[in-house]
Amino acid sequence: MEQRTIRFETDDGTVLEFYVEDAARVNGCDYLLLTDSEEDDANAWIFKDLSGEDSPEASYVPVEDEKELEALMKIFQEQAEDTDIHLS
Repeated sequence: MEQRTIRFETDDGTVLEFYVEDAARVNGCDYLLLTDSEEDDANAWIFKDLSGEDSPEASYVPVEDEKELEALMKIFQEQAEDTDIHLS
């Protein structure tokens, strides 16, 4: 199975590519669990879609709130139990 990727363009025009490991919808908000590599020792981030429902494009930003991150990690860990994803 081919891994999905997503590309972000920063304000200065730099394009960053991440691997989409998982997605979740919590309280009407979409979140993505992203990594910077397909390797086991990849760095991971959780991004939140801030775009409105009528917006033609998603607007993802990294989740920085510690409580929100902890709650989301629990959700992604539960979803990962049946996959090869290992979160710590």
